[in-house]
Amino acid sequence: MADLEAPLVRPKRKKIWVDYFVQFRWIIVIFVVLPISFTLYFLTYLGDVRSEWKSYKQRQKEHEENVKKVVKRLAERNPSKDGLVCTARKPWIAVGMRNVDYKRARHFEVDLSAFRNILEIDQERMIAKCEPLVNMGQITRATVPLNLALAVVAELDDLTVGGLINGYGIEGSSHLYGLFSDTVVAYEIVLSGGRVVRATRENEYSDLFYAIPWSQGTLGLLVSAEIKLIPIKEYMKLTYKPVRGNIRDLGQAYINSFAPPFGIDNDESTPDFVETMIYNANEGVCMTGKYASKEEAKMKGNKINSVGWWFKPWFYQHAQTALTKGEFVEYIPTREYYHRHTRCLYWEGKLILPFGDQWWFRYLLGWMMPPKVSLLKATQGEAIRNYYHEMHVIQDMLVPLYKVPDALEWVDREMEVYPLWLCPHRLFNLPWKTMVYPEPGFDEEMRQGDTVYAQMYTDVGVYYAPGPVLRGEVFDGADAVRRMENWLIENHGFQPQYAVSELNEKNFWRMFEAGLYEQCRNKYGAVGTFMSVYYKCKKGRKTEKEVQEAEQAQVEVPYAEED
Repeated sequence: MADLEAPLVRPKRKKIWVDYFVQFRWIIVIFVVLPISFTLYFLTYLGDVRSEWKSYKQRQKEHEENVKKVVKRLAERNPSKDGLVCTARKPWIAVGMRNVDYKRARHFEVDLSAFRNILEIDQERMIAKCEPLVNMGQITRATVPLNLALAVVAELDDLTVGGLINGYGIEGSSHLYGLFSDTVVAYEIVLSGGRVVRATRENEYSDLFYAIPWSQGTLGLLVSAEIKLIPIKEYMKLTYKPVRGNIRDLGQAYINSFAPPFGIDNDESTPDFVETMIYNANEGVCMTGKYASKEEAKMKGNKINSVGWWFKPWFYQHAQTALTKGEFVEYIPTREYYHRHTRCLYWEGKLILPFGDQWWFRYLLGWMMPPKVSLLKATQGEAIRNYYHEMHVIQDMLVPLYKVPDALEWVDREMEVYPLWLCPHRLFNLPWKTMVYPEPGFDEEMRQGDTVYAQMYTDVGVYYAPGPVLRGEVFDGADAVRRMENWLIENHGFQPQYAVSELNEKNFWRMFEAGLYEQCRNKYGAVGTFMSVYYKCKKGRKTEKEVQEAEQAQVEVPYAEED
């Protein structure tokens, strides 16, 4: 790592017209995006309330009718001319930053827009049965009043069950429960021929059950999922601890903030939630949370902070105050804690609205925040989209816990993006080798945070404009992502595919394991009906020749077998 000590020298970049458009984009955001976003949020809320008025029996009946429509729609497809199957959702609606280029080519759409209901909250089995378009804001409104929650609640309100399963989902509780998909008990899937199956860990579709996560909906159409619930309390007791030192010291302080020695499982001292924010190469704040009762939170001397109010400081800036006032503890209402990053979209809100964190804006217009990501994407043209891909980073690096200091060092040198978000998660040693999997022999190394059944990983969230861009220097975003992907491959890391990817097919299958995925693609008739996961994630518009090739393509086994 000695080579990382020498800073990169970059020449100045000449400004172009897009720079000025991006600089003043806040005008469109304030007068167009925010009002429409607020209206859509309100209409969505009314739809959720209307759904809640219906009985579970009525919702299930409607669900079954909608599934029949999906089956009928698949039967209408002509394989020789209609193209590969995907959902009818508009490309700009997806929360991810990756261009949905596969929808620019010939394809066959199936409308799943009706699948946005919570079908059941089963308090005996501790299961929530949800349709794929149920989002995190909707599910927490239904469960938190019952002192229940999904085991993993992704932070942003708009993230959906389907996206978190088929793609990637994490939260501060993932060091206990794993990724969002690890908390799923059963999937209801419509296969290529119209057959509807329920896949669980133990039944005849157990291979499909383990293959669904990270598959991007390329094995079948997810129409419902049964997800684990856990008991919770009314408040989160959150401890903010400032840490200082060099970048490697910060990484080790994060590890020490929650990770026990090898083999020690959860006990009373294990925090319920963990996250760390690195604000620069020398300072960070480690946060650990424990559920607390209403009675405890309201005891004399305890501070309650309702961070969900529109006029409150943005959460990442509030946490940063620990660097000046030292370690402190406060109690946050649980649902508000779950969605603490929604209002400012982590810290992306600072780029979208440079003055959005100011007290006068928060009091006057903060109630309209956040802008919907889908509308931000809809109001940017091709030139703006390409600009963001080159001059802006939104990536997650999933790395083994012990390699976090190395990852932080790499990001500091190659991208200089701050703040950074650190969130741990378990990567379980499963009966099947899935697309993402622990390092071989990790249990023999006996590293901090690991157990015999799971390796501890960390999501290093890299979201913001890189330092060179902020200084007006030359920065090649595509090349930086390419180098990041190579680093991840060399260090047994993974890149969630909601983000822009520069991977070619060979390197894609060096990063991910193809064996089980390929087996299920063939076994359940997905080949020639659904796109392959690489085809969906591949950057760039698909040609008609690529569409025709993809209709018959299978995963190439030699790529899948490389470690």
